[in-house]
Amino acid sequence: MTEKSLIRRNVLEMRDAMTDSERMKATFLMTDRILGHQWYYLSDAVLLFASFGSEIDTNELITESIRQGKKVYLPKVCGDEMRFFRVQSLDELVEGYKGIREPDGTSEEYVYTDENALTTLLIMPGVAFDELRNRLGYGKGFYDRFLSKCPGLQIRSIAVGYKCQQVDEVPAADSDIKPYQVLLF
Repeated sequence: MTEKSLIRRNVLEMRDAMTDSERMKATFLMTDRILGHQWYYLSDAVLLFASFGSEIDTNELITESIRQGKKVYLPKVCGDEMRFFRVQSLDELVEGYKGIREPDGTSEEYVYTDENALTTLLIMPGVAFDELRNRLGYGKGFYDRFLSKCPGLQIRSIAVGYKCQQVDEVPAADSDIKPYQVLLF
């Protein structure tokens, strides 16, 4: 088993073992922190993710962002790439890649430009993080490939998760792109 696989397995076991009250508290704190973040206020568009399994719950953040008039886009896996499509309700989501809720891909797609990156916030998941902002995802590199094509979003990206997802060191390759901030609750 590789070092990354071992970290992934151990962190996911800890994350899966969290109590409902620990999850609810962390979700409340994360939602409050993002909604109060200056990047959120300065953004017209928010690229979020639909939480899956034991990930920190993004449902309230998605719903509140839509209610506040933000353009909310969620990822859809299309072959080996990830594209973001606009949603106006969680009810629009369908079961997609690996059972993850995603848009059906028929709505407005987020089109990156250096100019619109200045008013876009990217909130991303991960499995494990270290103090140097290295991020270990689920192993397919979707966010790394997406961010490599959208350099302006790299400095407006926040990875969110639980405190139990912090590890001493995440093995990082040159192709791994760090989120600009990591917020763990």
